[in-house]
Amino acid sequence: MALLVLAVGLALVDDDDHTPSATSGEPGAGATPAPGGSESQEPGDNAVTARSASDLGNVCEGSQILNAAPYNGPSGAKAYTFANSPDRPALWSSTSIASNKPYYAGSTDFKSVSVVGCLEFVGGEGTPRECEYQDTLLKQFTIDYVSSRYELTFYAAKTGEKIGDGGTVSTPANRCPTFLSQYNKNTMRAYASPDTDTIEAALDKLLS
Repeated sequence: MALLVLAVGLALVDDDDHTPSATSGEPGAGATPAPGGSESQEPGDNAVTARSASDLGNVCEGSQILNAAPYNGPSGAKAYTFANSPDRPALWSSTSIASNKPYYAGSTDFKSVSVVGCLEFVGGEGTPRECEYQDTLLKQFTIDYVSSRYELTFYAAKTGEKIGDGGTVSTPANRCPTFLSQYNKNTMRAYASPDTDTIEAALDKLLS
């Protein structure tokens, strides 16, 4: 039986309470700050005042978030994570974090967030899995669903300084998603989203 496609777009969408953030530029990377020392850096020209949770995705493009919480070490730190896609590398969409994690922050608590994890797409791999879907008119079509690899880097939200590496996050396309809400309609291809368990394991290590 073919699965139903709800919409057509450019990347897989995560089931989360944050919204995508469209930004431009290059991820900001600097020396790892000493706990409590991140406030010494002066705001740059690309500094942003966040008005919603999605605005923190600008950190992944090198911005500082003026009204983010300062990073003073792992104890009590709150975190968001964002991932981009091969089709729209400057569009950073939030990824899920379990609400029982000590570093979890809801979408309305974005000013409490001091850490942003950026998952940058570095490639697809392996033979695509052919997934059959139906559009809203019940017309069948096939999507090539591809395993993906991301590099995870952590930044202090307020300063944009790099504070840690989360390593490679690989997500196999083991099975077709039940609901595919977005894909590249030119290539008829979609990439697997970053694995939540791997992201949380990296956050556990960084913020424990």
